[in-house]
Order: sequence, then C-alpha cells, then structure tokens
Amino acid sequence: MIERIPSGDAKLDSVLGGGLPANSITVVAGAPGSGKTILAHQYVFENATQQNPALYLTTVSEPFDKVLRYAQTLTFFDAQLVGRAVFYEDLGTTLASRGLTAALDRIDALTKDRRPGMIAIDSFTAFRDFAADDGEFRRFLHALAGRLSAFPATSFWIGEYDGEDPLGKPEFTVADAILQLSARRISERELREFEVRKLRGSDFLMGSHAYRLSNDGVDVFPRLADPAQDEPYASEGSGRISSGIEALDEMLAHGYWPGASTLIAGPSGCGKTLLGLHFVFGGARQGDPGLIATLQENPVQLERVVRSFGWSLEDEAVEVMYRSPVDIYIDEWFHELLERIERRGVRRVVIDSLDDLGFTTQDEVRFREYMYSLVQRCARNGVSLMMTLEVPDLSRITHLSDFNISHLADNVVLLQYVWSGAKVKRALTVLKARASALEPTVREFKILPDGIVLGDELEFGRDIG
Repeated sequence: MIERIPSGDAKLDSVLGGGLPANSITVVAGAPGSGKTILAHQYVFENATQQNPALYLTTVSEPFDKVLRYAQTLTFFDAQLVGRAVFYEDLGTTLASRGLTAALDRIDALTKDRRPGMIAIDSFTAFRDFAADDGEFRRFLHALAGRLSAFPATSFWIGEYDGEDPLGKPEFTVADAILQLSARRISERELREFEVRKLRGSDFLMGSHAYRLSNDGVDVFPRLADPAQDEPYASEGSGRISSGIEALDEMLAHGYWPGASTLIAGPSGCGKTLLGLHFVFGGARQGDPGLIATLQENPVQLERVVRSFGWSLEDEAVEVMYRSPVDIYIDEWFHELLERIERRGVRRVVIDSLDDLGFTTQDEVRFREYMYSLVQRCARNGVSLMMTLEVPDLSRITHLSDFNISHLADNVVLLQYVWSGAKVKRALTVLKARASALEPTVREFKILPDGIVLGDELEFGRDIG
C-alpha cells in the first residue's frame, strides 16, 4: 500500500487518487499568479510536524521575505510551527554567488541538519538560469534527484512552466508527478484549471478540473464525468410521486417516478418557476426535503412569489441555494449542489433555470457533460430533479434548447401561450414521459391564488387561432 500525502482539500485528494504518493518528487507547474506557492504551502502546513518537519527553500525568483510575508495571509498558516516544524531557508544567495554545485551542497547540508519529511523549492526554474549549458543542468538534476530519492522526503519543485513545457523539459522526466495550474479566458470570464499531467504508480482523475484561489488555499472542483452504468435506478419497484398538481399527475399517469428528471420548457412568464414550486412544496408536505437552486430570483424576490401562493421559504423542509449567474464557476456550482443534496437528504430538486446556468460557461460540451452526470447521480440516488428552460417562442414552439439536453430528461413538459380569438391563454402539454403511457394533449391552465389549475383540452381551430 502506497502512503499518501494529503493536501488539506478532500476534493483535490480525490483527483489524485487519494493524495500524492509519499517520498515522491512533484513538479507544481504554472504561470505567475496561478497559485503554485499557495498550493505548496497548503501541503506544507497540512503535513509538517516537529517529528516530520518541512523545509521551504526560496531561490532568486521570489525574495525570501516576500514569500514568508504573503504566506502569513493564508488562513492555514500557523506561526507557531515556523522554526519548529516549518523551516524557511534562502537558497538564492548561495545560488547567485556560487552556482549550482554550491546550491546542491547547501540543499544536502540542510536536509541532513533538519531531517525534513517534506522539501519545497520555489522557484525551481531559477536553477536553469545558472547552468552554463543543458549538460550542466542535467547533471545537477541527476544529482539532486538521486539525493532526494535516497532521503525519505516528499519534494515539491515549483516553477513557471506553460502547458507545453511538460512535454520536453528534463525535470519532468525526473519527476514522479506533474501538477499543472493554468487559466484561460472564456468571453469575459477567466477559468482556472488544474490538471494532473503525470502521476507514477497511482490512478487519478483525468481532464481539467476547475479551481479557485483564496486565503483558504486552492479549492479544486473535480470534473463531473459519470460513465454509463448498468445498475438500476433507485426508484425501480417504488410508487409514483406527485407533481403537486392533481390534474398534471393524471396527465403523467399518476405522477413522476422517484429519481426521474423533468424539463419544464416555456416562454417568459408562463409559469415554469411556479410548476417547480408546486413540486418542491408539495413534496415538503409529504415529508420529502426539497432544494430550490435558483439563478433568477434572489431569496427576497423568491419569498415574495412563494408567499403569494401560500407557501414560505421558512419551511424547514425546503432549502434555497441562490447564486448570481454573473459570478459563478459552473464546476463549483454543481459540487455545491451535490453536497447540499447529500447533507440535507434532499429528495426533490428544482433548478431555475438552465438558461442562466448555461450562461456561466461558453463550453457547450462541458455543460452537457455536467448535466448528464447530475441527472445520472440523482437517478441512482432516487432524487427527483426538475429543471426549467426558457424558450424564445411564445406559441407553437418548434425548438426547445441550444444545449441539446432535452433528451436527458425522463419527462418534458411544455408551456406556451395560445391565441383563442382575441384572448391569450396559457397551455400545457406533456411531450415526454419515460416509462409511462402518454397521449400528448394541449390543456389550458390558469394561475390562481392557489397556484396552477389545469382546465380543459384545447382544440386547434376552435380554441387556438
């Protein structure tokens, strides 16, 4: 069994297959400002003890005092450990005045003196600048790697490398692990991405994983990518659950299957959010905890709407998760949603709306991948999911979504406006109900003080102009 080194972030450790292997050499690569030094400090203060101390070596790239000053702004920085379990040393003076051989001797002396269980060198790319040629640098690498491998310590080589560098630099051949931190601009947003480029002797989650930087450190949001599974839905063999509207239950063959996903599509103001509220508060009355994930109305606005129909957000069985669509990472949002579902034992979820959620990313493939994973996870755990989607057409709707996600839903309910002479009516149609007998009909509905009330079927030519 390989010993693992935790990072202090459970989600990051899950990306790394349980953590970095102990006594390995890890290159932390990225552009300036990508969070390399923060990540190294996160590992240092998570693992350093007096019996197993950490040695943090600075070179000529970052002044010693500056590294220490900024490290003190991190919430996990423990001043009581400095000088007892965490030792900072300036390697830059030796390197600049006497070169690579003297720097290597200095590293050797410090490791023998401190006996560290962890060694961080920041920045490692400075060594290359003091090599006379590639041959000298490679000899230095060979000697350093040999000494570190013989000594039981986990090493971090922190350096300014771009995404293509790991393909050709000799230090990446020596390293046991390569962690790449990068950022890319999507429209007006900047997305920070973490990727494991190499990890010897360990499985890991491939692909790009979003992350945020803060005084709490590096917070990674593992990419959601659930493969298709043959296991049955948790709902198999159980009864139906109500939509919260009796007449709609009849159209759905007595309600939804538990764990089913439902897409509510329609134009602005036609009642999509209200259908979701019926579903959540109807479930709350039956003892099913619910979650409203809204990106449209803030809690004050939503409370005003809810109270007008006799419900309240103070209901202990209903939780609201509000985020503004102009300031979220889609990766972070999905992880928070899943954590809340698990923590509260939520059985019914409403996402209002997919348009705003899709607005947060210009990566259409990533969005569909995340939606697929969310639908699958909810289905496996018997959590019923309802999603609203705005369409541009007011009536006679021919196109549902640019995101191509309607096929993921078990049920599709279409809301639209219809013209009956000089009057405009609201109409509802169940277009899809997986594993249910269905005869799509167009029915009028009205929004009354008690909520949505379904009326009679509408007929083209007589009721619809």
